[in-house]
Amino acid sequence: MGVVLNISETELSMGRNSRCVSVDTFSFAPEGRKEKKRVFKGKGDLVKFRCSVYEKKLLNIKAARSGLTLSEYIRRSLFEQEITERFTEEHIELYKMLIKYHNNFKSIGNMFKKRNPKLMEEVHALANDIKAHLNKFQL
Repeated sequence: MGVVLNISETELSMGRNSRCVSVDTFSFAPEGRKEKKRVFKGKGDLVKFRCSVYEKKLLNIKAARSGLTLSEYIRRSLFEQEITERFTEEHIELYKMLIKYHNNFKSIGNMFKKRNPKLMEEVHALANDIKAHLNKFQL
């Protein structure tokens, strides 16, 4: 009374798990990539130079202030490219304070526009001096 079943292993495993997906599903990119992947060749040559411990610490500090790596900082300074230091929290607070003072002096000068033109000119000159210092911050 033995019944022999002729079921392959894949049919048996697919029958057990209804979530199983066959391998021959549709490929969304049958042709593959149209563009070949470009390999980035970074800066590979190594240049060494000697400096004192103090000079190295100073270079590291200046590189950290500008938000650059040490090698990028040295590279930019060598080729005389622009290196801008990042503002510290103290610098940002001073900048905001100068903006506030500039705006306040401008509004004070505008209050005295009709009553005392001489005072208005003095206050506006002071506001323009503050503005000049603000422009130095941006450079």
